[in-house]
Amino acid sequence: QMQLVESGGGLVQAGGSLRLSCAASGLRLANYAIGWFRQPPGKEREGVSSIGNSDGKIWYTDSVKGRFTISRDNAKNTAYLQMNSLKPEDTAVYYCNAQLAVGSYWGQGTQVTVSS
Repeated sequence: QMQLVESGGGLVQAGGSLRLSCAASGLRLANYAIGWFRQPPGKEREGVSSIGNSDGKIWYTDSVKGRFTISRDNAKNTAYLQMNSLKPEDTAVYYCNAQLAVGSYWGQGTQVTVSS
């Protein structure tokens, strides 16, 4: 079964840090571009960060620049999102996505809650 499983979410105080992991099984993550998305309560899903597979191009949405870092460890078949200086507005369910030209896969999401 091909799947992505996110982990590392939880409850943190504003200013704290979390590292999210996206572990892949049944697919070689090295072949895919990776994206992190989030969905705040009552709002639509938005892109947070992405990293290419062949060109290594990294992108962040403006609101997380300087605070979040995307990375990948192809040997571990895992992608990461390091989140520092967290703010209450970062509260959301975070999802990882593995993108290929002919298709993509989504994880089930992990909850991140940032208190004031």
